[in-house]
Amino acid sequence: MACVSIAAYVGGSQVVGIILTAIAEGNFARKKVGEELRVPTMQDKIWKMLDNSDAFISLPDGIGTLEENFQIVSWTQLSIHHKPIGLLNVHGFFNKLLSFLYQVGEENLISLSARQIFISASAP
Repeated sequence: MACVSIAAYVGGSQVVGIILTAIAEGNFARKKVGEELRVPTMQDKIWKMLDNSDAFISLPDGIGTLEENFQIVSWTQLSIHHKPIGLLNVHGFFNKLLSFLYQVGEENLISLSARQIFISASAP
């Protein structure tokens, strides 16, 4: 995420990093770019992300990113927000997730509209 933040910042965009206090105060190597907001919980982080964003674009990452994605998607379904949610599907990273969403839709566990909340684009 640091590379994306740096590129956005150098390109003149506003960059707001929202980070858990435990991570900010821990011994994790990271670069601070732009403004940094520290929050105590993941729930607080997601609310801050919602308050400070026009859209959501997820890059390949781990469990925390998936948690954030599904929380934001569920809030779309509940009409808490109507911001676009994108997955940057680098080298097919999200293919299995998208297949899973298609499968649970086929089994009528989620609606077609819920499956279409994610916007997916591949990167060269």
